[in-house]
Amino acid sequence: MSTFVPFASGSGPARGNRLLALLPPHELARLMPRMERVPMTRKRVLHKGGDPIHEVYFPNDGVCSMTTVMSDGRMVEVATIGNEGLVGLSAIFGRETANSESLVQVPGTDAWALPVSDFRAELEQSTGLALVVNRYLQAFLVMVLQSTACNSLHSAEERCARWLLMTRDRVGGDEFPMTQELLAVMLGVRRPTITLILQKLGQRGLVRYSRGRLAIANGPQLEQVSCECYSTVKIEFDRLLAPLPV
Repeated sequence: MSTFVPFASGSGPARGNRLLALLPPHELARLMPRMERVPMTRKRVLHKGGDPIHEVYFPNDGVCSMTTVMSDGRMVEVATIGNEGLVGLSAIFGRETANSESLVQVPGTDAWALPVSDFRAELEQSTGLALVVNRYLQAFLVMVLQSTACNSLHSAEERCARWLLMTRDRVGGDEFPMTQELLAVMLGVRRPTITLILQKLGQRGLVRYSRGRLAIANGPQLEQVSCECYSTVKIEFDRLLAPLPV
């Protein structure tokens, strides 16, 4: 079995899942033999709406999107998940099928996959995992509620800045693959709107975009463009994903 690489904060790339890194060593050692690495390739579907949930995923990097697909084929993002969380929260509540589609939008190296049966069994006996997952669930709900308000009240430019900053935090670097089509779908706007926003941000020296790759050139200034939702959600995740009490 591969060796777990713990999450490391700081200026370097974020490698390792933050939830797993919070677990007491003996609980993590018990969990690791039941997990396997799976690649985080772009557009990989982890859960398809209506299909059985066989595994939960702990991303080590990259960004996954939870999306709802309408009957006419249109898609809207309802949440994003990176190395701060897990994909498959509905398994906590005993749900056997996925109620939304989860797929990799920004590719990363890999994720840890854990069978749902093992995940539920570990929740029953592991105080650490139960506490960590409960904390994440609280932060996740804050993110979803904040995103709902954000989508209704804030401009496309503000929401775009928020999305880019959250993606930067998840991948652990200022540069990542990103297409205008993806941004348009995730924000629920037309592609020309994204083109205009990126042009404006580029002219101000905040981002650079070329051939499907985006680089954040001035993070502090981009945070000024973003709405309050970015800092609100970030503060909540940092608070709830603090080290567990001994």
